[in-house]
Amino acid sequence: MKLHLANPGDTKLFTAHGAGHVMVNGERFDHSIVVLAEEVRNDWAVAGFEALAEAHFSYFIALKPDVLLLGTGATQRFPHPRLYRTLTDARIGVECMDTPAACRTYNILVAEGRRVIAAILI
Repeated sequence: MKLHLANPGDTKLFTAHGAGHVMVNGERFDHSIVVLAEEVRNDWAVAGFEALAEAHFSYFIALKPDVLLLGTGATQRFPHPRLYRTLTDARIGVECMDTPAACRTYNILVAEGRRVIAAILI
């Protein structure tokens, strides 16, 4: 599905998503990624939902988002809260949703100027 939202400058926005991929500013990604307003990161090496560990969530502490959106694929899934306790202890919100919802929500929040990160599992 293609998403349409005016892109203010160099802001990274999801422009499409589909089975096994997402697109950010027209670039296709077939692996798990982290998207911030100013960059797309490919260094978040998560093989899939079952592989999530505490260290995968600790990755986001230094980035200091207001909220982390975890896109869990075609269906909404919830990791055990102990995996992301470091984020909640740091007062960083964690929202889990299917990937299409995470893409849409990220685009809305970043357009509002919120410090949001989307972590997308492929």
